[in-house]
Amino acid sequence: MNKEVVIEIKDLSKSFNNKIVLDGLNLDIYRNETITIMGRSGTGKSVLLKLLIGLLKPDKGSIKIFGKEIVGLKEEQLIETRKRVGMLFQNAALFDSLTVYENIAYPLREHTKFTEKEIKNRVRELLEVVDLEGTESLMPSELSGGMRKRIALARTLALGPEIILYDEPTTGLDPITANKINQLIIKMQNLFKVTSIVVTHDLQSAFKVTNRIAFLYKGKIVYLGNKEEVYKAEHPFVKNFLEGNPEYDD
Repeated sequence: MNKEVVIEIKDLSKSFNNKIVLDGLNLDIYRNETITIMGRSGTGKSVLLKLLIGLLKPDKGSIKIFGKEIVGLKEEQLIETRKRVGMLFQNAALFDSLTVYENIAYPLREHTKFTEKEIKNRVRELLEVVDLEGTESLMPSELSGGMRKRIALARTLALGPEIILYDEPTTGLDPITANKINQLIIKMQNLFKVTSIVVTHDLQSAFKVTNRIAFLYKGKIVYLGNKEEVYKAEHPFVKNFLEGNPEYDD
């Protein structure tokens, strides 16, 4: 069976203040898969996600999404791509001055011609998807951390993206709440057939939600395989990362 590549990353490099973060990274991502990107803190995992939606510009390299090169596009040219690629930020990034309803309605008002009745129905549907019916009138300050992530996910789904990027979706959550987020990631893939890219340090989460795992080390993907194969990896960084070896720093 031929797998359709929806994101093609070639020779991607990015530095900050002369510090190399990504160094010729290559990665293909397939339609309707969940791929997890793992690595130590500060190795460029979140930077990679921001490059994929044009929030950052690479120093060199290529990013093709649905066959279209996005590197070099102007802000207004990125709008159509961003409608197809949603991102769940680590801190949820809700508008603190808006209610749950207004947060989810925001992209619908900005990018569609929906009537207010259609927006209301869409918001209700999305809240059902994330199991938070009846929270429309709450403010973000009234939500727990897990609820904020779920509301942010509902907003991310508003425009029906084909790709969802998750930046540390379970960080700071207790195990029960983290598991709810994991279940939602799986639900999104099954229900909407989305392609998911998950950045996480959480091994348990990674193995629960993912089809493939990519390990990022010194700016490159040093291992890529399915979760059944990963513990057979021979790369020393991968082996030590999985073992949590604090002495390994090379």
